[in-house]
Amino acid sequence: MSQPASGSPVPLGDLSKMHIPTLPGVTPEPPKSNGLWSSNPVFSYLNDVYITISEHRKSLGLTNPGTIENLNKEVSRDVFLTQYFFTGLRADLNKAFLMSPAFQTSHTLSVGSNVLPPYAFSALYATDDYFLQGNIDNDLSFSGRLNYGWDKHNISKLTLQLANGQPSMVQLEQDYQASDFSINLKSLNPSFIDGKFSGVAVASLLQSLTPNLAVGLETMYSKQAGAAPPDSAVSYVARYNGGNWIASAQLQAQGALIASFWRKVTDKVEAGLETQIAATVKPVTDSLMGTPIGFEPVVEGQTTIGAKYEYRQSVFRGQIDSTGKVSAFMEKRVLPTVSVLFSGEIDHVKAASRLGLGLQFEAAGNEQLMMMQQGLIDANGNPITQ
Repeated sequence: MSQPASGSPVPLGDLSKMHIPTLPGVTPEPPKSNGLWSSNPVFSYLNDVYITISEHRKSLGLTNPGTIENLNKEVSRDVFLTQYFFTGLRADLNKAFLMSPAFQTSHTLSVGSNVLPPYAFSALYATDDYFLQGNIDNDLSFSGRLNYGWDKHNISKLTLQLANGQPSMVQLEQDYQASDFSINLKSLNPSFIDGKFSGVAVASLLQSLTPNLAVGLETMYSKQAGAAPPDSAVSYVARYNGGNWIASAQLQAQGALIASFWRKVTDKVEAGLETQIAATVKPVTDSLMGTPIGFEPVVEGQTTIGAKYEYRQSVFRGQIDSTGKVSAFMEKRVLPTVSVLFSGEIDHVKAASRLGLGLQFEAAGNEQLMMMQQGLIDANGNPITQ
């Protein structure tokens, strides 16, 4: 190969092919990458800092702490009766179809309840990538939810409610689940009709500092349509997972503190405790004139303690709070496809009580699913030996 003539320009694409003389005993340095992150000194420094921090975070063995929405789910959703309590008479007929993707329907009949409609129909359809659920009642009020997972880290969510005689509601949400932190963005009834944003926007971050401790914050921005000024608030949260016990706390901008504690007592028993303390002000009026003369601080609080017992054929939940309410909920399976539901509450301060009784039927979509519900075969159709 002939060398280029002296003084003649060399094409840029041939620079790597040029023969560079070296001194005896000296090894030439490998050519450096011409990428932006390596060629620019500032970007190269930032890249090195990012890599160092990432390697240090991996060495700590951190795990994903979950979302702020599920900060105390072990207490509020698993132990307490909030998600289960009802009043009146209730009957549920659930039917699952053994297919891929999963599909399930449900009919709910209710009498004497102030919350549940007389009739409601719901359907669930799920695959590996998305989850779709809808519910409609006898008043044609509709509520639906759609979750779509782009990958194992990103999930987009859409919630829609169209209630008869009430304002409609739409919520857009985006979840990002990293190895040691979670980011959640949501917006309630967003609108840009007037050229400006109106609605509610919420952003939250929960970061693991150690394998057990996670801290985070949640910001909220609210703006109504019109000339009303916007509102904003910031809340701070913390969660500590000790294995068989979990403690969490949330300090809200309005001056409220919510603290909860969950304990795994045994394999069949769980206990939970939650305390809410709110500091507010109330106006003080003159006893003679009736005109306001100032404000005074008021501190209100409520503590609830509950327990969950899992037996072979039943689950019992009970709780008592500082206002004098004692509540209980029990689900008893009397047949492989039939369960009895019981819920009750006694308010000792108001001398009032509430009671609920229900039946839950689970009908299989085919013979194989029926045998699975009866415990005769496993998910693969293999017989189960007793």
